[in-house]
Amino acid sequence: MTALKNVLIDRDGTIIVEKHYLHDPAQVELVPGAGKALARLTAAGARLFVVTNQSGIGRGYYALEDFQAVQERLAELLAPYGVAFEAVAHCPHAPQESCGCRKPAQGMWCELRDRFGLNAAETAMIGDNASDVAFGLACGLAESVLVLTGHGRRFAAQLELPELASGWLRLEPGREGSPTALAVDLPAAVDCLLHPGKTTP
Repeated sequence: MTALKNVLIDRDGTIIVEKHYLHDPAQVELVPGAGKALARLTAAGARLFVVTNQSGIGRGYYALEDFQAVQERLAELLAPYGVAFEAVAHCPHAPQESCGCRKPAQGMWCELRDRFGLNAAETAMIGDNASDVAFGLACGLAESVLVLTGHGRRFAAQLELPELASGWLRLEPGREGSPTALAVDLPAAVDCLLHPGKTTP
């Protein structure tokens, strides 16, 4: 892999299928191709980190133990692919709490950066939400990729990004709030990160 050594990845709608305030481990379902895609990043030498907003905890919809149970199930599903996360950072707060860790605030990045010695220039972000994109940009990460699974298509439309039916597309830099690349799903986003010199597949 080129200079990218670390990949931060949103969970719901990016690695696993979006379920409304998911808290039941039995409902955890990988996005098609997610296991193999993450395995490719691991094989390329990247360290993987989850960064996820979990406002359902702060809203009282489920407990921290429920979140942890979902994470344990996700780990079980990824184990056959040889994939394990270096760490999982989560924000448990409701939006009205105005914390410093809810994406797009930089709290989770600062936590992981300080704990693991991460360099923004060697780190990418992948997510399905405009807040994921804004998080990656605010943290100065090398890449901030928006996937079209989960809530991705809605936010791509809001950001007036090009339509994309397959693969991935590297976007022109300089447009405020725009990701560095657009990808139909996590496997396509991984393809994009593994081919930094290309603009399309």
